[in-house]
Amino acid sequence: MAQSPSIQGPSSDPPSFRLDVNLHDLLTRPSQPAILPPPPKPTGEAQVLPEPVFPQHPELLEPTHPADWNPREHPENPYRRRWTAPLVYRAMTGWLFPYIKSRVLPGDFHPVIAYLFTEWKCNLDCHYCWAFDNTVKGMSEDTAKRSIDWLHSTTCRVLALMGGEPLLRPQFVHKVVYYAAKKGFWVYLPTNARLLRPEVIDRVADAGVAIVNFAVDAVDEKPGLPKALAPVRKYFDYLIQRQYRYGYSVFFNINICRNNIEDVKQLTEIAHENGIATDYHINESPMLEQEHFKHYDENDTFIRKEDWPRVDDLVEWLVEKNRSGYKMVNSVKRLYDMRDFMRGKVEPWNCRAGQNNVIIRVDGSLAPCFPMYSAKYDWGVIGNHKFEVKQLDTMKEECQTHCFSTLNHNLGYCYNDVRVVKWVLRQAARGFQGVSGSFD
Repeated sequence: MAQSPSIQGPSSDPPSFRLDVNLHDLLTRPSQPAILPPPPKPTGEAQVLPEPVFPQHPELLEPTHPADWNPREHPENPYRRRWTAPLVYRAMTGWLFPYIKSRVLPGDFHPVIAYLFTEWKCNLDCHYCWAFDNTVKGMSEDTAKRSIDWLHSTTCRVLALMGGEPLLRPQFVHKVVYYAAKKGFWVYLPTNARLLRPEVIDRVADAGVAIVNFAVDAVDEKPGLPKALAPVRKYFDYLIQRQYRYGYSVFFNINICRNNIEDVKQLTEIAHENGIATDYHINESPMLEQEHFKHYDENDTFIRKEDWPRVDDLVEWLVEKNRSGYKMVNSVKRLYDMRDFMRGKVEPWNCRAGQNNVIIRVDGSLAPCFPMYSAKYDWGVIGNHKFEVKQLDTMKEECQTHCFSTLNHNLGYCYNDVRVVKWVLRQAARGFQGVSGSFD
């Protein structure tokens, strides 16, 4: 069996992945010759993304704007902001309407969200992260455009740019955001923020980005944890100020490691003071073998058994903050589940991978979920998916019990008619101006 899911790096005995060995071999070393096909070559010339118009809204580039607001000056209500009717409609078009369509349309493949890996390179080296390889070329404009056009023909209207670090090519990201937003997508941009300069913020915001996932693990840099707030604090402050005039949102994406427990608390308070939400992950070793990952041994970020009490206390602290009104992506149940996951206990859950979410790799090939990015199993390419519920269900019997993917768990948790109706009613009662807490 694979090692306990969240804890130590590999020793001489357990393999360096979380899956059962038999399933791992099926996904990574199929008995037949390599079955991952190259994306089909387009007929004629390669497609290109249109050149973005910038600025579309020159008035938003002024030094001050009537919509600007400083949550730090209003600690009694740091989350106050005004969501206009077009912004509310954009969110419904991205999430609610595709969800309803996925429930009523025939068939099994109705993506709500797609993860477009524009890069598999990164400018940082977080010691827990296997999700980058600087030898891999980034996505081409042709693949990006064909991906967006194909997704537009499905139910999908949420597009998450992924990496690596998407902003390694800011002009490319500007084009992708602009084109996707014009096609009606709710666009999600994650970044470690080292390249999130003010001029980049203005361009992607003007292009129509809906949310910025600000990945940060520490206040000041720590060994193995370079995603720190201090080096990019000026960028963060600019991002916070500009969100009100452009209409995007920001949240902190924080990975809980053995060496950043106090930082997690500090970042939670900083997020609250600045009126933004938080999203927490519990540190995981790779689900599949990653030949390019060089931090398996003596990794100071992997959570060990002796760290469990400290993480338990942190979870209780986060739950208390959630219940007191701090905005969090994670539900209370999801936070408590972290304690079981550390101990290798994961109950089967409602994974929607390959049905309501899809991964598009940099070369245009498909995978059902982020942990399966490195799998060599053939799930098809853009325009020709090969997802089969029987194969996915068989795979998930095993992989669900080793997986704590926050993205997929959130979708699975929210993919529930009762929860969706309750959430919409809560939002409606507030005039669709946001609510505190999480999706509970």
